[in-house]
Amino acid sequence: MVIPKKKEDTPKDFKAVLWASADKLRAQMDAAEYKHLVLGMIFLKYISDTFIEQQKKVLEMVSNPDSDYYLGDDPKDHQEALEDRDYYTQANVFWVPQDARWESLRDKAPQPEIGQLIDKALVAIENENPTLRGKLDKRFGAAQLEPGRMGELVNLISTIGFGEGEKAGDVLGEVYEYFLGQFASAEGKKGGQFYTPAHVVKTLVAVLSPDKGRVYDPCCGSGGMFVQSERFIEKQGGRKDDISIYGQESNPTTWRLAAMNLAIRGFASDLGKEPADTFARDQHPDQKFDYILANPPFNISDWGGEKYDGDVRWAYGRPPSGNANYAWLQHMLWKLRPGGQAGVVLANGSMSSNTSNEGNIREEMIRKDVVEVMVALPGQLFLNTQIPVCLWFLTNDKTQRGRDRIGETLFIDASQMGTMKNRVERVLTNEDISKISDTVKSWRNDHEYEDIAGFCYKAKFEEIEKNGFVLTPGRYVGAPVEEDDGEPFDEKMKRLTALLKEQQEEGAKLDQEIAENLKRIGFEFK
Repeated sequence: MVIPKKKEDTPKDFKAVLWASADKLRAQMDAAEYKHLVLGMIFLKYISDTFIEQQKKVLEMVSNPDSDYYLGDDPKDHQEALEDRDYYTQANVFWVPQDARWESLRDKAPQPEIGQLIDKALVAIENENPTLRGKLDKRFGAAQLEPGRMGELVNLISTIGFGEGEKAGDVLGEVYEYFLGQFASAEGKKGGQFYTPAHVVKTLVAVLSPDKGRVYDPCCGSGGMFVQSERFIEKQGGRKDDISIYGQESNPTTWRLAAMNLAIRGFASDLGKEPADTFARDQHPDQKFDYILANPPFNISDWGGEKYDGDVRWAYGRPPSGNANYAWLQHMLWKLRPGGQAGVVLANGSMSSNTSNEGNIREEMIRKDVVEVMVALPGQLFLNTQIPVCLWFLTNDKTQRGRDRIGETLFIDASQMGTMKNRVERVLTNEDISKISDTVKSWRNDHEYEDIAGFCYKAKFEEIEKNGFVLTPGRYVGAPVEEDDGEPFDEKMKRLTALLKEQQEEGAKLDQEIAENLKRIGFEFK
């Protein structure tokens, strides 16, 4: 099944057509299982394509008399050079064995055992590339696709036109990200476990503005935080090498998704030796970080909190064993280097809950002045929950990255922002994100910052204390100022009173008509 790309198609159209075709091939297969087949194939094709592109460069080098790598005119020498792995590893290109290359697999696509052949190809690639060992999902041979569908999927992925060089990585990265989002939508609530909507991630990144240093996500899902951080740096004129990426993920299949997602973009990353629980087996125990971005699972009750009495991370109080929210916050504060910053997505209840010591922990965090900015977001932003969420921005030094902000916390109420993408999903627009991030930057640097009723307010410690250490922005920003419509108050009251009387009279007439109609058919009010 080949879907040719029309010249007039935009990239968005191309991705949508590609997705529709891939989803059709899924038939009755569960999206959660099918996801790994499609994304695994996309990854396999990409590393094969980059290998072939490097082969062309090698051939040019060894056959060009003006090149330092010129080997003469013998085609046999040229062919041997094409299979010399040093030419690839030195260029940070994955080595792909002959039988694992995409063209070889595509030629075998009609065979019934194509799934097993793909698994063998992935094993061979892992064996040749230590950084990928254990990170590729080898489930193609056991997949319950209808006969012939696996081969059709191979043919479909073959139609992706990636171009060359950096453009190839950009296009593939967009396709991969688009498919991640579509699979998350297809899986519904379950899909939200591995995917944070890009517009929420962009908001975190825009406020934190990571420019260089170590970036960490202790529950990294499919790696979206890192992708958006890299994009931010490039927009600022920096390089992706300006940041070092560290992550951890407990779900093995999601951990592999993240590894592929980052490898596709050429990121050097450390996701730990294995998928593991962050609280029980920190994969980066001796590291501290400049920036932390995270969307931990909301209100998780089975995090094993009873096992961590006296843990060094609980500097602000023992988190309850029945809710991990304040365990996540304290873990991230503990992992920050001096002057580091963290941005965390949590459920709104975290801002005001007083149960099981949470209120005391929050009070201690405020007293120790580690809460920098609180942002209330609207509901329906996530696929796995409709509840409204909030963003916590933390730091262990409010004298860094801006003016001295000691004893001051910024509150932003963005709960009315966003537009409905469809009946169930809301998205924050680029204008929304800019308004939030520009407000924070203005406050941090004191550049013409002003409190805006109903939207933002900078509060001193004493005000937060008077509010019982509740951090809900609505308590501080007040009500928005209503615009003056120019109508004098007395005249407006007379007009509204007359309108109310008129509506009441119309309502009474309607009630009378209903009663008379009911009486005609045998019903009578007592």
